[in-house]
Amino acid sequence: MPKLNAVQVKTKPPGKHEDGQGLRLVKQTKDRGQWVFRYSIFGKRREMGLGSIQTISLREARDLAAEQRTLVAKGVDPIRHREKQRQDAMRSQNLLSDIALDAFQSRKAELKSDGKAGRWFSPLELHVLPKLGRLPVTEITQRDIRNALEPIWHAKAATATKAADRLNIVIKHAAALGLDVDIQAVEKAKALLGRQRHVTTSIPSLPWQDVPAFYASLSDPTVTHLALRLLILTGLRSKPIRFARLEQIDGDIWTVPAENMKGRKGQTQPFRVPLSDEALHVINLAQPHERGGFLFPSTRAGIISDATMSRHMERRGLDARPHGFRTSLRTWLAERTDAPHEVAEAMIAHTPDSKVVRTYRQTDFLDQRRVLLDRWACFCTGKGAEVLKLGSKI
Repeated sequence: MPKLNAVQVKTKPPGKHEDGQGLRLVKQTKDRGQWVFRYSIFGKRREMGLGSIQTISLREARDLAAEQRTLVAKGVDPIRHREKQRQDAMRSQNLLSDIALDAFQSRKAELKSDGKAGRWFSPLELHVLPKLGRLPVTEITQRDIRNALEPIWHAKAATATKAADRLNIVIKHAAALGLDVDIQAVEKAKALLGRQRHVTTSIPSLPWQDVPAFYASLSDPTVTHLALRLLILTGLRSKPIRFARLEQIDGDIWTVPAENMKGRKGQTQPFRVPLSDEALHVINLAQPHERGGFLFPSTRAGIISDATMSRHMERRGLDARPHGFRTSLRTWLAERTDAPHEVAEAMIAHTPDSKVVRTYRQTDFLDQRRVLLDRWACFCTGKGAEVLKLGSKI
C-alpha cells in the first residue's frame, strides 16, 4: 500500500485514507481531518484518535503510531494506557479547591436558586479550603480534616457539621471522577474529633404578650417600620417581605413566589398568604416607597437588606430578632386558639408532614388561616379585645 505524503494530507478528499501499519487519515472536509491508529488486542479491534491534521503532522502521526504499535506488541492496550497516563497527570493537579468547585457545579440544579445564595459552598469556603484547598484531594487524610475542623467543632457545631458533610460530598465526587481518595476520611475525622459539645439554641423571640407594644412603636411610615409590621402580621420569614412586589398581590391574597420561600429547588411551592385589613393598610403605606417594583427598597440600591430589620431591633435594646416573631405567632396560636396542628404549622409555612401526606392533602388551609391572621392582626394592633379575649377559642 503506498504511503501518504504531506501534499496528499492537505489535498485528499473527505473519506478514509490509509498510510499503512494501522495509521489512517480520516478527512471530514478538504481542510479538516484527524489521525486514527487502528489495532487489534485481546481479540478486539480498536481505533485510537491521535489528533487533528491541524496540530499533528504526517511525520508526528507516524511516530505516535509507532509508539502505540510497541505497546500492542507488549500486550498493553494503547487507549487504556493513555487514560491511565491522564489520570496520573490529573492526580498532581486535582487540588481540593478545584474538586470542590466541580462538585458544587454538579449539584447546583438541586439547590435553591442554583446555589446563588452561597449557603451550600460557604462552609467549605470559610472553614476548609483556606487550610486544605491547595492540597491534592488524593493526599488528604482524616488528620488533615480533623486539624481543619477542630477550631470550630465545638464552638460552631452546626457550621462544622455542614462543612464536614459538604467535604464528604466533595471527596465522593472525586472518587466518582476516578481519583484514588479515601472516601472514609471524613467519618474517620469525626471519630478523631469526638462528639460535639453543643446545645442548639433558637433565634430569640419576643413573648407574644409583648408584641402589641412593639407593634405600636413602629408608627413611622418608613421602609424599616413597615417591613417589620408586615413581617409580624403575616408570620413570614424576612425574604418574602424584602422581595415583596405589588404584582404578587391580588385583592387580599399575596402569592409569594416559590423562589422566595425556604426549601430546596423543586421542593418549594408558591405560598398564598391571606392579608388582613391591617396588612393591606401597611402595603398601601409602603407603595410610595416602591422602586423597581419592590415595596421595600434600600436607601441606596436594590432592596432592604436582611440585616436592616435586625439592626433596628438591636438599636432598641432587644435581644429578639425579626425571625423570632414566627415563634411569637406560633406560641400565640398554641396558647390562645384551638387551631389544629396542621393549620397552625401552615400559618408559618411549615410542612411537617411527609411528602406522601402532603400529596393526598390538597389544601393550604387558606380560609382557616384568614380567620386566624385577622385575629392576630387585631391582637397586634390592640383592637381585638372585643374579638379575641385571652383564653378565647376559634
